[in-house]
Amino acid sequence: MEKFVQLAADIGKLWGKYGGSYLTAMRNTLILALVGTVIGCLIGFACGVLNTIPCGKNEPLPKRCLLKLLRGIIRVYVEVFRGTPMVLQAVFLYYALPYFTDNALKFTNVWVAAIFVVSINTGAYMAESVRGGIISVDPGQTEGAMAIGMTHFQTMTSVILPQAIRNIMPQIGNNFIINVKDTSVMFIIGFPDFFAAHRAAVGASYLYFPSATVEMVGYLTMTLAASFILRWVERKMDGSSNYELVQEDQLTMTAGTYSHPDRGTPFDEHSLEYKQERRRRCGKGGR
Repeated sequence: MEKFVQLAADIGKLWGKYGGSYLTAMRNTLILALVGTVIGCLIGFACGVLNTIPCGKNEPLPKRCLLKLLRGIIRVYVEVFRGTPMVLQAVFLYYALPYFTDNALKFTNVWVAAIFVVSINTGAYMAESVRGGIISVDPGQTEGAMAIGMTHFQTMTSVILPQAIRNIMPQIGNNFIINVKDTSVMFIIGFPDFFAAHRAAVGASYLYFPSATVEMVGYLTMTLAASFILRWVERKMDGSSNYELVQEDQLTMTAGTYSHPDRGTPFDEHSLEYKQERRRRCGKGGR
């Protein structure tokens, strides 16, 4: 029990001295994760759409060659950035440019470098998620769109992508939560994220475990809040589960017949039209 009391006291001491740094670093982490996820999703959507463009033998040769080239580049990009750790990607992109260009090309802003690394890493994962989301949409949707004369671009933007986005929303949220945690490796290039604040506090106070406890609680709070918000967004996209089908045109029946509000239909035994027609036929039969 004494150890827990001591831990609480150490955490209070750390928070009193470095609380502002922790909060600023948490804000930086959330901004980096959010911006990186948004840009990564845009990259993933572009790659996913390019990977699903029809490319049959009847297509023009230049189009087929261009699509094959682009898909080859996308494949290499996806395999490289999915198959290597983000920390190494940050090191290579931040330090390799000045190394190979004799400082002619380099990142002068650590924010730009961190956003670039997180974005291209997220884009590599989202490319396959988007491709899977597009493929998961019923092919009949595409056939129906083409049957009414829609182009491939119109079909993708108006029919396929809205459904694909809903299908991959859990993966988008998952990538955001992963980015919240994985931004901790950005300290390697000097980005002031939450983990960097932990390292600075430990270096000044030597209270490693209490600071690590603050880190754990902070990351857990951010990820739980993100999960709650993403589930709320998913429910909003699904709409209400309690609804009724409303027939806007009161004269239109589901069987394809029409009814007058006052007279019913000619096939209704209680309608005036039906009774008049029956009397007329009975009168002819009688004569």
